[in-house]
Amino acid sequence: MNEIKKQLVLHKGAEKYIFRYEKGSEDKLLDALIEQAKDKRTNFDWFDAAVVSFKLTQSLIGQADQILRTNCQSLVQTNLSADSSTDLTVDD
Repeated sequence: MNEIKKQLVLHKGAEKYIFRYEKGSEDKLLDALIEQAKDKRTNFDWFDAAVVSFKLTQSLIGQADQILRTNCQSLVQTNLSADSSTDLTVDD
């Protein structure tokens, strides 16, 4: 199955750096950023690598938040369904 490719784009003056990656291969993207920053043939430097990696981190945090929200909502709905089928009485 083909994963949907994600991309991060850095505009630097007249240059445009486009980094495409598949979900789950963020480590390979970080490796590519390091290689680009080391490559003296490009104008992509360590600051640029830091900016792109920061954007990657923000994207991952957003994805994690979405997963947590979805899982929490499912858990709450499951618990509410279980609670409605349980008869709870309190004796004094």
